[in-house]
Amino acid sequence: MFDGFGIDYLEQSDMPVFAQWKRSGLYKPVRGLMPSVTNVNNASICCGVLPEVHGITGNSYFDEKRGVEDYMESAELLLAPTLFERAAKYRVSSALLSSKAKTVTFLLRGAEIVLTAEEPTSEWAKKLGPAPPIYSKEINYWLMQAAIDILRTRPDIGCVYIHTTDYPMHMWPPEARQSKEHLRRLDDLFGQAMKVAPDAAFLVTADHGMNAKTRCYDLEKICSARGVPVRKAFSAGRDRYVKHNRGCSGAAYVYLRNAGDTDRVRELVSKLTGCERVLTREAAAHEYGLMASRIGDLVVLGDQATLFGEMDTAQENFSGDLRSHGSEHERNIPLLIYNAKNLPPPDYFKQNLDLARWLYRA
Repeated sequence: MFDGFGIDYLEQSDMPVFAQWKRSGLYKPVRGLMPSVTNVNNASICCGVLPEVHGITGNSYFDEKRGVEDYMESAELLLAPTLFERAAKYRVSSALLSSKAKTVTFLLRGAEIVLTAEEPTSEWAKKLGPAPPIYSKEINYWLMQAAIDILRTRPDIGCVYIHTTDYPMHMWPPEARQSKEHLRRLDDLFGQAMKVAPDAAFLVTADHGMNAKTRCYDLEKICSARGVPVRKAFSAGRDRYVKHNRGCSGAAYVYLRNAGDTDRVRELVSKLTGCERVLTREAAAHEYGLMASRIGDLVVLGDQATLFGEMDTAQENFSGDLRSHGSEHERNIPLLIYNAKNLPPPDYFKQNLDLARWLYRA
């Protein structure tokens, strides 16, 4: 799961191994799920089902009964079987590897090996050396080296799920030298993995792409200032990694104080420059396959340049150096499969969740 790897990164980078996979395997541009944030798409790829089934609707959620906003990182919130649980039914052991600690806390069910490069065990640190900081491109190299070590030393592990960090994509556009270096190095590590496990199938897709943003709205502050205070409004992409995107994304959930405020809030927010759509809970759940009980009364989506989140002021403008995701405009991503047997036909693959949902089925 190549975090933040939009099609533009693939097209503008020198990645000879991926080029080989495109020629000799299956390659398709596909669509990610909404909101286009990591946890929604990671759960969908790992479980092979829509959010309306697995229940993960953002990086954060609002518990309406307790009145508490929290990170969506608990395994208890994941309501569908993981790829690892499906594999276990075939007596296939799995490994879950992620640069980010948040991934392993909610996707770990059924995995025999669970490793996060953000908080590696002393055993892994001794084997590979200390992991680089989470806010670096080097942490992805460390993670891939761990995966290669498992391929080399643990032939009993039949399924390895790797989740990189999108920090480099937040920092650099596809044309930047640092971005090209990052992707070329990862491409080389994929080539090393092929040599270590020549019989392995490789399946790659992303959760979302990335775009430069120029404005961000704090919807709670805006609604309050206009005389229609809401109960809660927050970014669907809000997580612990604030250096990536300042906790802002192109999608937001708004919880109303009174159902009678729906039309007033919707009209107010819709008039904001860069606000592309404001959907009711029911409409958003139907259109995007979201679990209605875990999203806001309103779902707000920005255009390619607009974000929502908690800010010091009601609105903040940027020079374009803040890169993020969450909107409809970050859904175009690649899907590559190389050296896989009994592959479904190309028409089967339309979304990123299709990548592995055909594996370990009855």
